[in-house]
Parts: sequence; C-alpha cells; structure tokens
Amino acid sequence: MLMTTRKILASLVLCLLTTASAFAQGNRLAKEADDAYQRGFYFNAIELYKKAYTVEKKAATKAELIFMVAESYRMLGDAPQAQVWYEKAIKAQLADPSPYFWAAEMQKQQGKYADAIANYNKYKEKKSNDPRADAGIAACQQAQKWKDSPTRYSVDPEVLLNTPQWDFSPAFADKKNETVVFTSSRPAATGSSTDDITGDAFTDLFTSTRDRLGKWSEPVKLPLEINSEGNEGAPIFNSKRTIMYFTRCPSEKKKVLGCDIWMSKKVGNNYSAPVMLKLKTEAGKEDSLNIGHPALGPDDEFLVFASNYPFAGHKGGRDLYKVALNKDGMPTGQPANLGADVNTGKDELFPFVRFDGNLYFSSNGHPGMGGMDMFVAEKTANGLWTAPDNLKSPLNSPGDDFAIVFDGENDRGFFTSSRAGGKGQDDIWRFYMPDLVFALQGNVYDKQTGLPIQNAKVSVVGTNGSNFSALTDENGGFAFVESGKDRYIKEETSYSILAEKEGYLVVKDQITTVGLKESTTFVKEYFLEPIKGPIALPQILYDVDEFFLRPESKDSLETLYSTLMDNPNIVIELRSHTDARPTRRYKGGNKELSQLRAQSCVNYLIEKGIASDRMVPVGMGPDEPVIAMDVIKKMATAEEKDAAHQKNRRTDFKVLRTDYVPKEN
Repeated sequence: MLMTTRKILASLVLCLLTTASAFAQGNRLAKEADDAYQRGFYFNAIELYKKAYTVEKKAATKAELIFMVAESYRMLGDAPQAQVWYEKAIKAQLADPSPYFWAAEMQKQQGKYADAIANYNKYKEKKSNDPRADAGIAACQQAQKWKDSPTRYSVDPEVLLNTPQWDFSPAFADKKNETVVFTSSRPAATGSSTDDITGDAFTDLFTSTRDRLGKWSEPVKLPLEINSEGNEGAPIFNSKRTIMYFTRCPSEKKKVLGCDIWMSKKVGNNYSAPVMLKLKTEAGKEDSLNIGHPALGPDDEFLVFASNYPFAGHKGGRDLYKVALNKDGMPTGQPANLGADVNTGKDELFPFVRFDGNLYFSSNGHPGMGGMDMFVAEKTANGLWTAPDNLKSPLNSPGDDFAIVFDGENDRGFFTSSRAGGKGQDDIWRFYMPDLVFALQGNVYDKQTGLPIQNAKVSVVGTNGSNFSALTDENGGFAFVESGKDRYIKEETSYSILAEKEGYLVVKDQITTVGLKESTTFVKEYFLEPIKGPIALPQILYDVDEFFLRPESKDSLETLYSTLMDNPNIVIELRSHTDARPTRRYKGGNKELSQLRAQSCVNYLIEKGIASDRMVPVGMGPDEPVIAMDVIKKMATAEEKDAAHQKNRRTDFKVLRTDYVPKEN
C-alpha cells in the first residue's frame, strides 16, 4: 500500500534467491511463505519462513530460509530484527554474500555507521564489482558528518497526537493552520480486521485542533464517507481548505489491491462522499499498481503525486509525477515524470510543495542518513525542479523521515519519523528554526592608564535603520543583549560602533551578522586615547638628513589619518622630533630638518583629503627627548646608543582644539 509508512517504504524489488530452492525441495511451508512474500504479506511470510526452517533438513536451504526471514523484516521496515537475521544467515554460511550488504544497510538505518562500513567492506571483498558498497560507505561517512554538525532546526515529538501505533502525514485543514488531519492506526480506527501486509490495524484519517496555548484536542476520526475498511492516509488540502485529497487503498482478504488518490469537498466540518481521481488507464488497473501521496502547487494549479504506475518516463520504484488540475480540482492531461534529477531507481514519496514552489519529498534512492530521508528541490524558471539537497540532521535521522509539511510561510511545521524518542512506530514530530540570537558587549578603558572609563557612551547604528546607545558602568562595561522579544543586534545586518567620552579621542568599529549561521556574542574592548598631552604615532622613517616620506612611513600615517577621520572636530599640532646629533645639511640644524619632516606629513594627509587648517606642523628638533643625551652617553655599546637615538626620532601629535567646524566647499 502506497500510503503506509516505513513497513513498505523499502524497494519493491524482491529477492527470489530462496524461492527456487524452497520449491525444489517441495517444502510446503516454504512455498506458502514464498507466496505470501511475493504478494507483499510480509508479516505472514515471517512466521511461515520460520516454520519452514524448523522442518527443513538441508543446511543450505535452511540458510536461505533464514535470509528470507531477514528480507521480510526489511520489507516491514524493522531494521533491528532484519539485522539479526542477516547475521544469522551469515553464520549459516549462505552461499550468496548479500547478507553482508543488507546487514550494513540495516546498521546504517540504526545509525551504526562504523559497523555498517565494516560490513560494506566485507561485502566488497566477496563482490568487488558491486558499486553499492562504495556508495554505502560514502553515505555512512557523510551521514556521520551531518550528525556531528547538525543544522539549526529544533525537532520534538508532537506527544498529544502520537500513540504506540502508527501516526503520520499531518496536513493543515484550516486557513489559520490550527487544525490538522493526519493518518493513524490507533485503536479508534475503522474496522476490526488486520492488514495482511503489516499485521497491524488499517489506517484512518483523524483530526485535531490546538488551542491558544498550543494544546491539541483529542483526535477525532473523520466520518465514514472518508474512512473505509481499508487504508486511508496522506491527506492534503487546497489553499482555501475546501477540498481534501488523500490516498485510499481498498482491502480484500488475501489480496493486495492498488492505491488511488481520492478527493472530497469540505463544507464546515462535513465532507462529501469522495471521488477517485482517474489517473490510471483502463488497460493498466493492475492490483499491484499504486498512485498516492498527493501534494498541491501553491495556487492549486497542479498536483504532484507518487506512483509505481508505468507512466511515461518512469525511472523505477515509485516516482514523483506532476499533472495539471482544472478549476474543479480534477486532473487534466497526462501526468509528467519529474525527471532524473528528482526521481531515482528506488522510491520517491510524500511530496510537498511550499509557497515558494520548492518541492520537498522523501527518498531512499538519493544519498541519505539511513532509511527514507527528506530532500528539497528548488523551483526553476521553467516550472521544473533542481537536483535535490538532503535536509540533513536533525530533520533527517538514521530511521525513516518523511511527509514534511510547513506552517504557511513560517519556517516551522511537522514531519514523520521512525527515530527513537517517539511513542511507538512512526510518530509525528514538530520542527522550527530557532531565531539567531546576537549580542554586543564589552568594556571601555583609558589607553594610557589601562583603567576602566565610567559613563563612556557607546553608540550603535545598523544598516537596518536601528540606532541605540548605552553608558558604561563603573567597570567600563556595556552590553546590548536580548531584552524580551526585542533584540538589539539582528540577523543579516551590519553595525557601526562609536565609543566616546569627553576628553578622549573617539574610537570607531564595525561588526556584521551578515552570513552568520550561529548565534554569536560579539565581545569588544575599546581603549580611548586622552587628548591631554602628546599622542605617539607608529614610527615614521626617513633617510639620513632627508625629509621625504618613505613608502613604509606613509603606511604609518594611516593611523593618524583614521584618527582625524573618526574625530572630525579636532585640530592637531603634528610634531616631528630628531635626536640630539647635529645635521650638516641644514643651516637651521635639526629644527629646520624636523620642521620639513612635519610638513611632509601634513602634505601627505592633505593629499588624502584632510583639511589643511586642521593640522599645524611643528619641528621640535632635539627638544623633548624620550631619552636624555647624558643618559645615552653613559650607555656601554654603540647598539644601545643607536637604539636610544631611534626612540628620540619620532612623530607625535597634540590636540589643540575640539571645536573645529568644516568650512563650506
């Protein structure tokens, strides 16, 4: 049945390895088991194969029967039991190496990636020409990386909707997205018979509504017009929530009947008698052919569905198809296969088309983390979809993950998973994308003393138009953190920061959250320079007895340029110092040389756009040495004396005024 869950989501390709041998031996129980398996009655097949094993004499045939028990568990989606029986087949020395491969597959579905890789390698040793082993190893390695580095999504089971039975495939049934219709095999389901395929009750559609606190009401079964003695599931509603499409698989004892998509109109809480969509041709209504898992385009103009029906372009397994809908919501024209980018030789199921046209679906054919994984394919300009991307952990897991549905345009919704943490079999899980939380905090200090500055103002301006500020506390600290629902620092925004205090030069800085994918706290330390007294600059070098700026000296002046740009109200005295050794080239001695050097610095800054009336060049000569000449004379070596003279040859500046007003151009 197409709409049921992981029990039949595995590939439909049946391994007939044991069938021939069992028939050859004339084992009646083995024949019955093979017949049940071929019909898809895997639950019954398991018991029959086990009974056939107990009466079988030949060791080789017993090994084959063990393998078929494992295959039946795999087709039911019971990975732990399937692994146990594949390992038993290995111990029974089955001639075919397939148990190694399938044991690895089952281990992968349980997240036992290292063990799975070991079995893939054992399979490679026995069957080196099968590329599936290398593909399985690569998938395990990639899955481990996704598990170790999950996306930001948060996932939790929707406890009030789940039972120990099967609960899956929710759909929003009202415009406010507060009511859901979902599939369940809980005891309240219609009918008392048992599904021959799964051994469980048949599934029905149930509905529930959540209140203002988010609590779900007790799920109620939809009326008998919708729910039959067979299986119903995988619903979807049109944008007006007036039409429901769903999958129905009729039931008949000892038969596997095909599935189809049905449509029912909804008026209030009532549903009309459903009508089957005519998608199969008269010549192709074989019982084993399935059509189901409906999804609607954003404007209800087309239907996407899954099917193993041999429409044109069928790739194998179950493929996704697209068909146009008329104004009454009925299909028109021929279904079109979504192509090799989306469909594989295995199964693509449970499609969902989001408001932006992007297609979400589940697959066991594209590389994944274990069982069925969920994927997204982006809509293209020509109405098709790109090759899909895996949604990764935590939306995907080693188990089966499928039937994702979004809550309108919000980045939240529901999906179904067989992972651990639920109540029973498959369960409904909710997901949402947590907001990124950013913060800016730090301290402001006096650059000369290293002491914190209290009541310094830190102002922040964002490219989103935000503007906020704070004064530092007694420890020089400031913080812009989350305050209730308001956040100072937001996503995809750049911020300019200004730290200032009267009597100090301002400091400017920038931060950005553009492109950040994780919550971040920016921690900053700002050191404000007091404007009282001379302020040192990086060393500015000249050739001996020259005043022309060397290239590296121009780089040193960038610090002063930035200071003048950040403090547009200051006027400075730019001072050049020499050491005490005399110059032979200039009549005015070191005073003249230092004046020329100071002027060369000013000229360079004027060329960069600084107004000339903001800078006063002063040649200090050997005055105000850092190290006095009598101290230098007492130094023992020439190297020490040269280093001392170098410290005295420097450029600094003083702030003369802080009230400069730029002249109009």
